[in-house]
Amino acid sequence: MSGTITPSKSEINLQPNLSNQTLISDNPGLGEFIQETLALTKRLFIQLQRRPSTLVAGIVQPLMWLILFGALFQNAPQDLFGEGLSYGKFLGAGVLVFTVFAGALNAGLPVMFDREFGFLNRLLVAPLASRFSIVAANAIYIIALSLIQAVAIIITCAFLGAGFPTPVGLAVITLIILLLVVGVTALSLGLAFALPGHIELLAVIFVTNLPLLFASTALAPLSFMPGWLQIVASLNPLSYAIEPIRYLYNHSDWSLGSIVIQAPWASISFGAALLVLLAFDAVILLAIQPLLRRRIS
Repeated sequence: MSGTITPSKSEINLQPNLSNQTLISDNPGLGEFIQETLALTKRLFIQLQRRPSTLVAGIVQPLMWLILFGALFQNAPQDLFGEGLSYGKFLGAGVLVFTVFAGALNAGLPVMFDREFGFLNRLLVAPLASRFSIVAANAIYIIALSLIQAVAIIITCAFLGAGFPTPVGLAVITLIILLLVVGVTALSLGLAFALPGHIELLAVIFVTNLPLLFASTALAPLSFMPGWLQIVASLNPLSYAIEPIRYLYNHSDWSLGSIVIQAPWASISFGAALLVLLAFDAVILLAIQPLLRRRIS
């Protein structure tokens, strides 16, 4: 005769077996944030690999500017843009800065398309360590593309006769590019979360691009401009990136005290131009923080 043996209450283990369970931290750390950022950045580069025309066009267009504009003013007097400075050498810094600026201004487009296709909503409901990894991934992606474009332009300028700056000069040029790209990328990402759709974002990009180009020292020195445009160009952050890079190309004995911009109200030194770019970044980052916290927190 069979019977069922019922264990006593003292023999029943009411405690769960924790050895086979994965513990999930309520306070994810830096490692998880870096892992998520790298994964989202990899996704953007996979998209670029599938559509390489974006990168090709971003490199070919500024090279056409260099070649065509340089040829257009080839017969201009040598000292018209500075002592012993041809227009090709003068134009190189302007094309370099404007190219990375235009690329950074487009940084919000991938986020905007993710919003419209619903992928961003999936990321926002996913158990991410920090949703700011979405912003960080787009910033890293744009910075990497900007540096690739900058290398192509610097090499082309060297072949066109502008030469190479010193290794220290190249490092400072990289720093200037990073300062400009970080601020403009942050602004574009803020617009991507603030504007209703990609049509509005494209409208802002189209309206902003060319006016900022012509209201800077990219194509002509301040001395060529009327008084009111000199004031506008002296307030344009692009000028504070263009003129230090141009000075690096033409002066091997540069220093932070070297005068790079003769603004209508003061002489701007190399170090002061870098501080202006740093202040521009700080203002933009502080301005978009409340928007990003409201949208993705």
